[in-house]
Amino acid sequence: MSDIKISAIMPVYNVEKYVGKCIESLLAQTMPDFELIAVDDGSPDNSGKICDEYAKKDSRVKVIHKENGGAPDARNRAIEVARGEYFYFVDSDDWAEPTMFEEMYKTAKEHDAQLVVAGFYIDTYYSDTEYYTQEQTQPSQVFSSQQEFREQAYRLFDKNLLYTPWNKLFLASYILDNNIRFKKTFWDDFPFNLDVIRDVERVVVMEEKYYHFIRARADSETAKYRSDMYDKREEEHGWLLDLYRYWGVDNEGSREMLSRRYIERVVGCVENVTNKACTLPTKEKKAAIKKMICSERAQEALKVAKPNSTTMKLMLVPFKMKNATLAYWEGKMISNVKSSNTKLFAKLKANR
Repeated sequence: MSDIKISAIMPVYNVEKYVGKCIESLLAQTMPDFELIAVDDGSPDNSGKICDEYAKKDSRVKVIHKENGGAPDARNRAIEVARGEYFYFVDSDDWAEPTMFEEMYKTAKEHDAQLVVAGFYIDTYYSDTEYYTQEQTQPSQVFSSQQEFREQAYRLFDKNLLYTPWNKLFLASYILDNNIRFKKTFWDDFPFNLDVIRDVERVVVMEEKYYHFIRARADSETAKYRSDMYDKREEEHGWLLDLYRYWGVDNEGSREMLSRRYIERVVGCVENVTNKACTLPTKEKKAAIKKMICSERAQEALKVAKPNSTTMKLMLVPFKMKNATLAYWEGKMISNVKSSNTKLFAKLKANR
Protein backbone atom coordinates (compact mmCIF):
# COMPACT_ATOMS: atom_id res chain seq x y z
CA MET A 1 0.00 0.00 0.00
CA SER A 2 1.26 3.45 -0.85
CA ASP A 3 1.77 5.93 1.98
CA ILE A 4 1.14 8.81 -0.42
CA LYS A 5 -2.03 10.58 0.67
CA ILE A 6 -2.41 12.93 -2.30
CA SER A 7 -1.19 12.84 -5.89
CA ALA A 8 -1.06 16.39 -7.18
CA ILE A 9 -1.26 16.34 -10.98
CA MET A 10 -0.02 19.34 -12.96
CA PRO A 11 0.07 19.74 -16.75
CA VAL A 12 2.85 22.10 -17.79
CA TYR A 13 2.98 24.12 -20.99
CA ASN A 14 4.61 27.48 -21.71
CA VAL A 15 4.49 28.76 -18.12
CA GLU A 16 8.13 29.39 -17.27
CA LYS A 17 7.26 32.67 -15.53
CA TYR A 18 4.72 31.03 -13.22
CA VAL A 19 5.46 27.35 -12.65
CA GLY A 20 8.16 27.94 -10.02
CA LYS A 21 5.75 29.75 -7.70
CA CYS A 22 3.16 27.04 -8.19
CA ILE A 23 5.57 24.24 -7.32
CA GLU A 24 6.95 26.11 -4.30
CA SER A 25 3.43 26.64 -2.94
CA LEU A 26 2.89 22.88 -3.06
CA LEU A 27 6.25 21.98 -1.56
CA ALA A 28 5.42 24.36 1.29
CA GLN A 29 2.30 22.39 2.22
CA THR A 30 2.00 21.56 5.91
CA MET A 31 1.15 17.96 5.00
CA PRO A 32 4.27 16.36 3.50
CA ASP A 33 2.82 13.00 2.39
CA PHE A 34 2.08 13.81 -1.25
CA GLU A 35 3.60 13.50 -4.67
CA LEU A 36 3.61 16.13 -7.40
CA ILE A 37 3.46 14.74 -10.92
CA ALA A 38 4.40 17.48 -13.37
CA VAL A 39 3.70 16.58 -17.00
CA ASP A 40 5.77 18.64 -19.41
CA ASP A 41 3.46 18.60 -22.41
CA GLY A 42 6.11 19.37 -25.00
CA SER A 43 6.47 22.91 -23.72
CA PRO A 44 8.58 25.08 -26.07
CA ASP A 45 10.00 27.23 -23.26
CA ASN A 46 11.97 26.33 -20.12
CA SER A 47 8.97 25.09 -18.13
CA GLY A 48 10.04 21.44 -18.28
CA LYS A 49 13.60 22.25 -17.26
CA ILE A 50 12.36 24.25 -14.28
CA CYS A 51 10.32 21.25 -13.15
CA ASP A 52 13.39 19.03 -13.52
CA GLU A 53 15.37 21.32 -11.24
CA TYR A 54 12.76 21.04 -8.50
CA ALA A 55 12.69 17.26 -8.95
CA LYS A 56 16.43 17.14 -8.27
CA LYS A 57 15.91 18.95 -4.97
CA ASP A 58 12.76 17.18 -3.74
CA SER A 59 11.95 13.50 -4.31
CA ARG A 60 8.23 14.22 -4.10
CA VAL A 61 8.40 15.91 -7.49
CA LYS A 62 8.19 13.60 -10.50
CA VAL A 63 8.43 14.92 -14.04
CA ILE A 64 7.05 13.31 -17.18
CA HIS A 65 8.20 14.69 -20.52
CA LYS A 66 6.00 13.99 -23.53
CA GLU A 67 5.09 15.34 -26.93
CA ASN A 68 2.42 18.00 -26.94
CA GLY A 69 -1.05 16.51 -26.69
CA GLY A 70 -2.99 19.05 -24.65
CA ALA A 71 -3.89 19.33 -20.98
CA PRO A 72 -6.42 16.43 -20.99
CA ASP A 73 -3.81 14.02 -22.34
CA ALA A 74 -1.23 15.28 -19.84
CA ARG A 75 -3.56 14.82 -16.89
CA ASN A 76 -4.62 11.38 -18.04
CA ARG A 77 -1.01 10.31 -18.39
CA ALA A 78 -0.37 11.29 -14.78
CA ILE A 79 -3.49 9.49 -13.54
CA GLU A 80 -2.07 6.22 -14.86
CA VAL A 81 1.05 6.45 -12.68
CA ALA A 82 -0.31 8.33 -9.66
CA ARG A 83 -0.10 6.44 -6.35
CA GLY A 84 -2.00 8.71 -3.99
CA GLU A 85 -5.15 7.88 -2.08
CA TYR A 86 -6.67 11.10 -3.42
CA PHE A 87 -6.08 13.04 -6.63
CA TYR A 88 -5.64 16.80 -6.76
CA PHE A 89 -5.37 18.69 -10.07
CA VAL A 90 -3.44 21.95 -10.17
CA ASP A 91 -2.82 24.42 -12.99
CA SER A 92 0.83 25.36 -13.33
CA ASP A 93 0.25 29.14 -13.38
CA ASP A 94 -1.68 29.26 -10.09
CA TRP A 95 -0.73 28.68 -6.44
CA ALA A 96 -2.16 27.36 -3.18
CA GLU A 97 -2.27 28.25 0.50
CA PRO A 98 0.03 26.06 2.68
CA THR A 99 -2.67 24.27 4.71
CA MET A 100 -4.71 23.19 1.69
CA PHE A 101 -3.66 19.53 1.47
CA GLU A 102 -3.68 18.94 5.21
CA GLU A 103 -7.13 20.38 5.85
CA MET A 104 -8.81 18.98 2.76
CA TYR A 105 -7.37 15.51 3.37
CA LYS A 106 -8.41 15.58 7.03
CA THR A 107 -11.96 16.49 6.00
CA ALA A 108 -12.02 13.78 3.34
CA LYS A 109 -10.94 11.07 5.79
CA GLU A 110 -13.24 12.26 8.56
CA HIS A 111 -16.29 11.83 6.33
CA ASP A 112 -15.06 9.04 4.03
CA ALA A 113 -15.67 11.42 1.14
CA GLN A 114 -15.39 10.57 -2.51
CA LEU A 115 -15.30 14.27 -3.32
CA VAL A 116 -14.27 17.31 -1.27
CA VAL A 117 -15.16 20.74 -2.67
CA ALA A 118 -13.45 23.83 -1.20
CA GLY A 119 -13.69 27.54 -1.86
CA PHE A 120 -11.10 29.44 -3.89
CA TYR A 121 -9.83 32.88 -4.87
CA ILE A 122 -9.82 34.50 -8.30
CA ASP A 123 -6.97 37.01 -8.43
CA THR A 124 -7.34 39.28 -11.47
CA TYR A 125 -4.18 41.30 -12.06
CA TYR A 126 -4.51 44.74 -13.61
CA SER A 127 -0.82 45.57 -13.19
CA ASP A 128 2.30 43.59 -12.30
CA THR A 129 1.61 43.96 -8.58
CA GLU A 130 -2.04 45.06 -8.25
CA TYR A 131 -4.98 42.70 -8.44
CA TYR A 132 -8.64 42.36 -7.57
CA THR A 133 -9.60 39.30 -5.54
CA GLN A 134 -12.94 37.56 -5.88
CA GLU A 135 -13.79 34.94 -3.27
CA GLN A 136 -15.86 31.93 -4.28
CA THR A 137 -17.24 29.90 -1.39
CA GLN A 138 -20.29 28.14 -0.02
CA PRO A 139 -21.02 27.28 3.65
CA SER A 140 -19.48 24.00 4.83
CA GLN A 141 -21.79 21.04 4.44
CA VAL A 142 -21.68 17.27 4.64
CA PHE A 143 -24.40 15.96 2.34
CA SER A 144 -26.36 13.23 4.06
CA SER A 145 -27.21 11.39 0.86
CA GLN A 146 -26.68 11.29 -2.87
CA GLN A 147 -30.17 12.73 -3.40
CA GLU A 148 -29.53 15.67 -1.08
CA PHE A 149 -26.38 16.53 -3.01
CA ARG A 150 -28.20 16.35 -6.33
CA GLU A 151 -31.07 18.54 -5.16
CA GLN A 152 -28.72 21.18 -3.76
CA ALA A 153 -25.97 21.02 -6.37
CA TYR A 154 -27.37 24.15 -8.01
CA ARG A 155 -26.05 26.17 -5.06
CA LEU A 156 -22.53 24.94 -5.82
CA PHE A 157 -22.91 25.54 -9.56
CA ASP A 158 -24.09 29.05 -8.68
CA LYS A 159 -20.81 29.76 -6.90
CA ASN A 160 -18.73 28.22 -9.72
CA LEU A 161 -17.56 25.49 -7.34
CA LEU A 162 -18.35 22.51 -9.58
CA TYR A 163 -16.73 23.61 -12.85
CA THR A 164 -13.02 23.41 -12.13
CA PRO A 165 -10.91 20.51 -10.81
CA TRP A 166 -8.45 22.52 -8.73
CA ASN A 167 -10.66 23.25 -5.72
CA LYS A 168 -11.34 19.55 -5.13
CA LEU A 169 -9.98 16.32 -3.73
CA PHE A 170 -11.07 13.25 -5.69
CA LEU A 171 -10.93 9.78 -4.17
CA ALA A 172 -8.52 7.96 -6.49
CA SER A 173 -10.33 4.63 -6.31
CA TYR A 174 -13.60 6.30 -7.32
CA ILE A 175 -11.94 7.86 -10.39
CA LEU A 176 -10.16 4.65 -11.38
CA ASP A 177 -13.01 2.22 -10.68
CA ASN A 178 -15.39 4.32 -12.79
CA ASN A 179 -12.78 4.87 -15.52
CA ILE A 180 -13.25 8.65 -15.38
CA ARG A 181 -10.73 10.56 -17.48
CA PHE A 182 -10.34 14.01 -18.99
CA LYS A 183 -11.92 14.17 -22.43
CA LYS A 184 -9.89 15.46 -25.35
CA THR A 185 -11.88 18.62 -25.78
CA PHE A 186 -11.39 22.32 -25.19
CA TRP A 187 -12.24 23.36 -21.62
CA ASP A 188 -11.91 19.75 -20.48
CA ASP A 189 -12.38 20.55 -16.77
CA PHE A 190 -16.16 20.80 -16.96
CA PRO A 191 -16.99 17.44 -18.60
CA PHE A 192 -14.57 15.71 -16.21
CA ASN A 193 -16.37 17.16 -13.20
CA LEU A 194 -19.76 16.28 -14.68
CA ASP A 195 -18.61 12.67 -15.02
CA VAL A 196 -17.41 12.71 -11.40
CA ILE A 197 -20.60 14.08 -9.88
CA ARG A 198 -22.94 12.03 -12.09
CA ASP A 199 -23.01 9.10 -9.65
CA VAL A 200 -21.02 10.39 -6.68
CA GLU A 201 -22.51 9.53 -3.29
CA ARG A 202 -20.36 11.09 -0.57
CA VAL A 203 -19.67 14.80 -1.02
CA VAL A 204 -18.36 17.35 1.47
CA VAL A 205 -18.18 21.11 0.99
CA MET A 206 -15.61 23.24 2.83
CA GLU A 207 -16.17 26.98 3.11
CA GLU A 208 -12.42 27.54 3.55
CA LYS A 209 -10.58 28.96 0.55
CA TYR A 210 -7.11 27.72 -0.45
CA TYR A 211 -6.50 27.90 -4.19
CA HIS A 212 -5.55 31.08 -6.07
CA PHE A 213 -6.70 31.06 -9.67
CA ILE A 214 -4.72 33.75 -11.46
CA ARG A 215 -6.26 35.84 -14.20
CA ALA A 216 -3.30 37.71 -15.59
CA ARG A 217 -2.10 36.16 -18.81
CA ALA A 218 -3.29 37.70 -22.07
CA ASP A 219 -2.55 34.35 -23.74
CA SER A 220 -4.47 32.25 -21.20
CA GLU A 221 -7.28 30.05 -22.52
CA THR A 222 -9.91 32.04 -20.62
CA ALA A 223 -8.83 35.32 -22.24
CA LYS A 224 -8.69 34.32 -25.91
CA TYR A 225 -11.22 35.02 -28.64
CA ARG A 226 -12.73 31.78 -29.90
CA SER A 227 -14.65 31.47 -33.14
CA ASP A 228 -16.48 28.40 -31.82
CA MET A 229 -17.38 29.75 -28.38
CA TYR A 230 -21.16 29.80 -28.95
CA ASP A 231 -21.20 26.23 -30.22
CA LYS A 232 -19.07 25.19 -27.25
CA ARG A 233 -21.40 26.87 -24.77
CA GLU A 234 -24.39 25.20 -26.39
CA GLU A 235 -22.67 21.85 -26.07
CA GLU A 236 -21.85 22.48 -22.41
CA HIS A 237 -25.41 23.48 -21.62
CA GLY A 238 -26.59 20.29 -23.26
CA TRP A 239 -24.27 18.28 -21.00
CA LEU A 240 -25.70 20.01 -17.95
CA LEU A 241 -29.29 19.43 -19.01
CA ASP A 242 -28.47 15.78 -19.59
CA LEU A 243 -27.03 15.52 -16.08
CA TYR A 244 -30.16 16.94 -14.48
CA ARG A 245 -32.36 14.63 -16.54
CA TYR A 246 -30.25 11.69 -15.40
CA TRP A 247 -30.57 12.82 -11.80
CA GLY A 248 -34.31 13.33 -12.15
CA VAL A 249 -34.00 16.71 -10.44
CA ASP A 250 -36.34 19.50 -11.55
CA ASN A 251 -36.77 21.79 -8.55
CA GLU A 252 -37.22 25.55 -8.82
CA GLY A 253 -33.69 26.41 -7.69
CA SER A 254 -32.12 24.11 -10.26
CA ARG A 255 -34.30 25.37 -13.12
CA GLU A 256 -33.51 29.00 -12.32
CA MET A 257 -29.76 28.33 -12.02
CA LEU A 258 -29.67 26.50 -15.35
CA SER A 259 -31.52 29.33 -17.10
CA ARG A 260 -29.46 32.13 -15.55
CA ARG A 261 -26.18 30.30 -16.15
CA TYR A 262 -27.10 29.78 -19.79
CA ILE A 263 -28.14 33.35 -20.53
CA GLU A 264 -25.08 34.79 -18.77
CA ARG A 265 -22.90 32.70 -21.05
CA VAL A 266 -24.79 33.93 -24.07
CA VAL A 267 -23.83 37.45 -22.96
CA GLY A 268 -20.22 36.25 -22.97
CA CYS A 269 -20.68 34.85 -26.46
CA VAL A 270 -22.03 38.20 -27.69
CA GLU A 271 -18.94 39.91 -26.25
CA ASN A 272 -16.76 37.30 -27.91
CA VAL A 273 -18.24 38.15 -31.32
CA THR A 274 -17.58 41.87 -30.79
CA ASN A 275 -14.02 41.22 -29.62
CA LYS A 276 -11.48 43.09 -31.75
CA ALA A 277 -9.84 39.77 -32.61
CA CYS A 278 -13.02 38.68 -34.41
CA THR A 279 -12.59 39.54 -38.11
CA LEU A 280 -16.17 39.00 -39.25
CA PRO A 281 -17.85 41.95 -41.01
CA THR A 282 -20.23 43.91 -38.79
CA LYS A 283 -23.25 42.60 -40.68
CA GLU A 284 -22.21 39.00 -39.99
CA LYS A 285 -21.49 39.78 -36.35
CA LYS A 286 -25.01 41.14 -35.90
CA ALA A 287 -26.47 38.13 -37.68
CA ALA A 288 -24.58 35.80 -35.33
CA ILE A 289 -25.80 37.78 -32.33
CA LYS A 290 -29.40 37.69 -33.56
CA LYS A 291 -29.17 33.90 -33.82
CA MET A 292 -27.94 33.69 -30.23
CA ILE A 293 -30.41 35.99 -28.53
CA CYS A 294 -33.49 35.03 -30.54
CA SER A 295 -33.13 31.28 -30.18
CA GLU A 296 -35.93 29.41 -28.45
CA ARG A 297 -33.50 28.27 -25.75
CA ALA A 298 -32.38 31.84 -25.00
CA GLN A 299 -35.90 33.26 -24.91
CA GLU A 300 -37.12 30.48 -22.60
CA ALA A 301 -34.12 31.05 -20.31
CA LEU A 302 -34.93 34.76 -20.11
CA LYS A 303 -38.38 33.92 -18.74
CA VAL A 304 -36.99 31.81 -15.90
CA ALA A 305 -33.66 33.49 -15.02
CA LYS A 306 -33.57 35.90 -12.09
CA PRO A 307 -30.46 38.07 -12.47
CA ASN A 308 -28.64 38.84 -9.24
CA SER A 309 -27.76 42.43 -10.10
CA THR A 310 -29.30 45.51 -11.66
CA THR A 311 -26.41 45.59 -14.13
CA MET A 312 -27.23 42.14 -15.44
CA LYS A 313 -30.95 42.96 -15.62
CA LEU A 314 -30.12 45.94 -17.83
CA MET A 315 -27.76 43.89 -19.98
CA LEU A 316 -30.54 41.45 -20.74
CA VAL A 317 -32.95 44.12 -22.01
CA PRO A 318 -31.69 43.92 -25.64
CA PHE A 319 -32.03 40.14 -25.44
CA LYS A 320 -35.66 40.37 -24.35
CA MET A 321 -36.29 42.92 -27.11
CA LYS A 322 -34.57 40.59 -29.61
CA ASN A 323 -32.62 43.66 -30.72
CA ALA A 324 -29.37 42.42 -32.27
CA THR A 325 -28.05 45.92 -32.99
CA LEU A 326 -28.45 47.01 -29.37
CA ALA A 327 -26.93 43.74 -28.18
CA TYR A 328 -24.02 44.30 -30.58
CA TRP A 329 -23.21 47.70 -29.09
CA GLU A 330 -23.60 46.30 -25.61
CA GLY A 331 -21.10 43.58 -26.51
CA LYS A 332 -18.64 46.17 -27.80
CA MET A 333 -18.96 48.11 -24.57
CA ILE A 334 -18.24 44.99 -22.52
CA SER A 335 -15.31 44.13 -24.78
CA ASN A 336 -13.85 47.61 -24.41
CA VAL A 337 -14.12 47.50 -20.61
CA LYS A 338 -12.59 44.00 -20.62
CA SER A 339 -9.54 45.17 -22.59
CA SER A 340 -9.07 48.67 -21.15
CA ASN A 341 -10.11 48.41 -17.50
CA THR A 342 -9.39 44.94 -16.16
CA LYS A 343 -10.18 45.92 -12.56
CA LEU A 344 -13.64 47.25 -13.41
CA PHE A 345 -14.40 44.26 -15.60
CA ALA A 346 -13.40 41.86 -12.82
CA LYS A 347 -15.65 43.64 -10.33
CA LEU A 348 -18.61 43.69 -12.71
CA LYS A 349 -18.17 40.01 -13.52
CA ALA A 350 -17.85 39.06 -9.85
CA ASN A 351 -21.04 40.93 -8.94
CA ARG A 352 -23.14 40.04 -11.96
